[in-house]
Formats: sequence, structure tokens, C-alpha cells
Amino acid sequence: MNKIRLIITYLIADFISAAGAWTILYVFRKVNLESKKFGYTDEIQFDSNYFWGLVIIPAFWLVLYALWGQYSDIFRKHRLKELAQTFFASILGVVVLFFAFLLDDEIISHKNYYQTIVVLFLAHFGLTFTFRLILTTKLVKAVHQGRIGFPSIIVGGNEQAVQMFEEMAAMKKSPGFKFVGYVQINGSDTILSKHLNCLGKFPDLPQLIESNNIEEVIIAMESGDHNKIGKVLSVLESTGANVKVIPDMYDILSGSVKMTSIFGTPLIKISNVIMSPWQFAIKRIIDLVASFFALVILSPFLIGIGIAIKVTSEGPVFFAQQRIGRFGKPFWIYKFRTMCTDAEADGPRLSSAFDNRITKVGKFLRKTRMDELPQFWNVIKGDMSLVGPRPEREFFINQIIQEAPHYRHLHKVRPGITSWGQVKYGYAENVEQMIQRLKYDVLYIENMSIAVDIKILLYTIIIVLKGSGK
Repeated sequence: MNKIRLIITYLIADFISAAGAWTILYVFRKVNLESKKFGYTDEIQFDSNYFWGLVIIPAFWLVLYALWGQYSDIFRKHRLKELAQTFFASILGVVVLFFAFLLDDEIISHKNYYQTIVVLFLAHFGLTFTFRLILTTKLVKAVHQGRIGFPSIIVGGNEQAVQMFEEMAAMKKSPGFKFVGYVQINGSDTILSKHLNCLGKFPDLPQLIESNNIEEVIIAMESGDHNKIGKVLSVLESTGANVKVIPDMYDILSGSVKMTSIFGTPLIKISNVIMSPWQFAIKRIIDLVASFFALVILSPFLIGIGIAIKVTSEGPVFFAQQRIGRFGKPFWIYKFRTMCTDAEADGPRLSSAFDNRITKVGKFLRKTRMDELPQFWNVIKGDMSLVGPRPEREFFINQIIQEAPHYRHLHKVRPGITSWGQVKYGYAENVEQMIQRLKYDVLYIENMSIAVDIKILLYTIIIVLKGSGK
């Protein structure tokens, strides 16, 4: 089943439902409210307000559902979850529409307002959930029949893993896991090899997940291996895969976890939700809008910086370098060049406060953070965000991980032009300082919100205006 086609199907169904609910409300208002208010019984006239509503109202609902995250993770829909999401989204949407479009209606009594709200809610929720129930039922059936499955891998090859695998394999209705193999925790957990191929050991997980497009990871570990759970989770943090564990490990886990039952096989799902879907959507919208306007408004200033760089030193205006982004994927970051062209002729090296490789213009750009301005293009491309942990090169990441394995935690989100660590600490001159700055970036991820982003942006603006950057 094609993912894009399925999303489009849900979008069309929601659009039709919203348009149908708006039509029902329009007819109700004409027949039961306006006719009593004005005393006419003529035929219902579908005027321009109605046709404008057919465009604006469904568009509003689609945006609301998208912010709610109902079109993400489209293959993992469940009917009960669909019912709850549709119900609460309908309540929110109806309240917004009432105050935006219906509050100024000509009415006989305030009871007419209640009637309007109830009719719109029942019509919208009824139509929307009916269509979604049909689509989601077909989707769930496709999962049960094995036509839709999620590439999965098991961590551990012990008796627990074998028991879980055999239980899932014996199910009449597929739980959706398509196991491609397993990885070892230690050299002795090989019992599962009679069912699945051993793909390696748990440090190989990032490469195995990427090469096999793994979506689900199930951890099955003996009690004697519990001391390794932190290392395994640290390795998995930057991958973006869904992580679940066998229930008897619940007592050793901390943090946000919730119990879930996968068609009769109970597993603990480790929640990797940092912000709610609607906050992520708003964060991305802010990134796009702010970056676009920044590039447009600052374009004369950017041209001036480019001319100054070109006139005062030999070499290109822009500097491109490969960095590691979300889920450990590399991308090219763009900056104004602040160093001489042969700055790293002897290999990767971080800059320092009195680095003679930095040009005169480069010193000013670094103090005011203006060398980062071309990264607005990285934000528009989707490689970066306005606020997020600063991206590093793989060369230095490998050194940081030796001392601080939890660095992978930063790869759960898009890197940023500015960050909590950048505001509090500034540029790092060596790996030790990178590790010290790391705590601020981890704090940011654990406290991510739109409000925190705004605070960091404001402090960054102050640093730019003062020219006090380190």
C-alpha cells in the first residue's frame, strides 16, 4: 500500500466530510434559524458565503488535523485511537469555527447558539469518523493479513526473544512486524539464530537500521544484561526507530514509558516524543516563515557581507562543510567564510579566540554570529531549524562519543542555527569544551517548547546586537 496515496485518501475523505458538515449546518441555519427570525419560507439559496465556506472551512480542518499529527505515521492508525483523536479535534475545531464565523449570526434566542454548535459537531464528527472508520478498518485488515508490515529487528537472541518471536509467528492476525534479523548483546545469545539471521552486535545498530530501513526495534535482554540497557538505548536514540522492550524490563527503565499491547503480545513502548505534533508543526512553520523573510529582508546586508569578504581576503564568499544532522544523517552546512582557504590543510581543527587563521572580517562576523546567516537556507531546505543543538562534524562526534555516549541524544532533533549551548557557552575550542557545552543542548531537548525557542532567539539577537559572542 502506497503511503502517499493513503495520506491523500485520508485528506480527500476529511475534505468531503468537512464540506458535508458545512452544508448540513448551512441548510439547518436557513431552515430552522433564519426562517423563524425573518419569517420567510423561500427555497434555500446557496450564496457566495456558502461557496467560500466550502473552501475555507475544509482547509481549516485539514490544517488542524495536520497540526494534530493525524496524517503522520499513517500506517499505525487504530480505530479506538482514531475515535478519540477525531472526537477531541472535532470539539476544538467546532469551538474555533463558532467564535470565528458563527457568533455574529442573527438569532432569536441564545439557545440557537447551542443548537448551532451541536448540529455542527454531530455533523462533522459523524461524517469524519464514518469515513475514517472505513479507511482505518481496511488499513488494520491489511496489517493483520501481512500486506502492510514494518521492518523490524530484535536486540538479543535469548529465550525471551525466541518465545516472543514464536508467539508472534503463531498469531492468525499479523502484529505488523517483519523481522529482518537480530543483533547480539553478548556472544552467547545465539538461540534465536534458528529463526533469524544474526546481523551483528548492538553497537552496529545505527548502520543496520539505516541499511535495512528498520522502523521497529524490540529489546529482549536477560536479567544479567540489564546493565547494558543504557548503552543500547543510547545507541538507538539517534536512529528514529520505534523502540519496545519485553515487559519484565519495566522495573529497570526510567523516564516516559507506556504499556502497549500489540495484538496480544504485551510490550513496553519507550516514548521518544519530545514535543507534541502540533508544536513540531508550528516550530517548522516558524522556521520556514522566519527564514524566508530573513533572507529577503537581509539580502542587501548579505550582499554587503559577501563583498567585504571578497575584497579583504582571497577565496570564496561562502563556506560549505559536511555536518551530521537529525537521525545521524549528513548534510552540507553553509556559512560566510571567516578563515583563510587553507585553514584545515593539516586536518580538522577547531578555532580558538586568537586563531590566526581567522580573517579580519571573519572576527567581526564570528562575534556577531553573522557568519551563520546563510544557514537560513539550510532551514528552508529542512536540514536545520532556527533553534536546536549545533551540528558537528563526524570527526569530532566520534571523539565526543568516546567520553559522552549520550551525545547521540542530540540527533533526535534537527540541529539549529542557534542553541541553548551556543547562547550560554559560545563556540567550543576543543572537544572538552564541546562536552561541557553538551549539557545545555541536552537540557534544551528535555525542555523543548515554542516558548523556550523564543527565549533562545531573543538572547541570540541580544548577542548579535552587542557583538558579545564567544
